Amino acid sequence: MTTTPSDLWHHYGRTRAEHDRSVPDTFHWNWSQDSGPGPEVLGGLSGLLVGDLGAGAARHAAHLAVHHRPAQVVAVDASPAQYEMALGLFGHLAPRLRIVPSDAVSHLRATAGGYDVLYSVFGALDFTEPRELLPAAAAALRPGGRLVFSTLAHYLSGAPPRPDVVAAAVPAKTPEGETCTMRRWVLQEKVWMKVLDEAGFTEAVVDVLPSTAEGPGTADTLLVTAVR
Repeated sequence: MTTTPSDLWHHYGRTRAEHDRSVPDTFHWNWSQDSGPGPEVLGGLSGLLVGDLGAGAARHAAHLAVHHRPAQVVAVDASPAQYEMALGLFGHLAPRLRIVPSDAVSHLRATAGGYDVLYSVFGALDFTEPRELLPAAAAALRPGGRLVFSTLAHYLSGAPPRPDVVAAAVPAKTPEGETCTMRRWVLQEKVWMKVLDEAGFTEAVVDVLPSTAEGPGTADTLLVTAVR
């Protein structure tokens, strides 16, 4: 059984939200969320309009809104469940934090030239066709704007990344708990560089953040930065 991606995030982050409603003190890019560079990769954010693509419960966005003085952080997610969770956790941070229920491509196409910085932490860049999302992101950024995202360097199963822009089916669950799949793009570094170039980005750099843990379900991280 396969359903649309917006149906498949009902369970994600729900257990944590039941006992942790605080704004995070830290911001990490790596898969295990425990080390490596932080929000300094985004550059100075004071007074800027920042977008989080595939924000989930908006914990990263809340951190930036509270600790880095942007004009506004817009947390975008297509999942109704994640939107409601984010609103319940951090709706009180408005207007510095704005939580938006939308898929990333539609939102970006409606905000051409509006953003100074866009980022994603294993979010929309992983679960949206890159040849649709990246051109929309480029158009939504002002000249000189930055795109930063973290993505898997290889599949959680240990399988290597794809040498082309093709998604794989990965396990997911419906709100009712039934097993299904969703599409996830896990690409080689050179493939990301190619699609970024085709979308109009420049100065693209890919750094590898090694996994801090061992065993199944762990992964190295690609941290990708590019300029509009």
